[in-house]
Amino acid sequence: MMMRRKCVLALLAAGAICLYAQEPAATPANPAAAVAGSKEDPAAVARGGKAFATYCAGCHGATARGGPGAPDLVRSLLVLDDEKGILIAPVIRDGRPDKGMPKLNLTEPQIADIVAWLHVQTYAAGHRTTYEFKDVLSGDPAKGKAYFNGAGGCSSCHSPTGDLAGFAGKHDPISLQSQWLLPRSPRRRGGAKDSASTGLTATVTLPSGETVSGKIEHIDDFTVSLRDSHNQYHSFTRNGDTPKVEVRDPIQAHTDLLRKYTDADIHNVTAYLATLK
Repeated sequence: MMMRRKCVLALLAAGAICLYAQEPAATPANPAAAVAGSKEDPAAVARGGKAFATYCAGCHGATARGGPGAPDLVRSLLVLDDEKGILIAPVIRDGRPDKGMPKLNLTEPQIADIVAWLHVQTYAAGHRTTYEFKDVLSGDPAKGKAYFNGAGGCSSCHSPTGDLAGFAGKHDPISLQSQWLLPRSPRRRGGAKDSASTGLTATVTLPSGETVSGKIEHIDDFTVSLRDSHNQYHSFTRNGDTPKVEVRDPIQAHTDLLRKYTDADIHNVTAYLATLK
């Protein structure tokens, strides 16, 4: 753990951070759920949001997602790895003048409040249950199309005239959104209910060098079971990294993007997908 934290601090030091401010900080779409899930004190989070807006948003942006010369704090390894301000507080307290971040002379309670607010932002980004599903067609279809073909990278796997042709005609708005945003969630109608129906596959490499590949029936730290292309069942006991197990997930790209979407991205892409009738 100590080695990991030293690495995280080194990563943070590599990026310039600047803290001062103006625009008000935005909150998650469902702030109450985000605060409850993160287990931070609501009063501290509220104060922290105001303090962040005053001292930090000018460089890191109103939502802490970064700005010119300042890193994205929502996906910062230091913030994600932080517990009770152990990693974040020293940086806020002392600044990093050599990296462009001044010392702000904040009080310890102010620092603790900013830490609490940042924890809520990272929790909200990683737990899309804090996103409100109502009014899902309130986005801008044109911006959604631009995101689909650009920053989102959706068009590298999907096509509005191919696999997504008629997509909107098959789903109501909420179901449509769930289909692309949370493809394995219980909210997704017809979503996978067990590991055998998730599409996950694996290749098991035995100490002898023999390999067995197939669809995963079950996997945990102790066993992996799968069915090969001939529907033959195989089960292996795992002892650490033996045998070697390589898992392939056909929707890994969706999972990876969950932390990156803003609520505006979600609304805009959903509005665009709704035009594919």
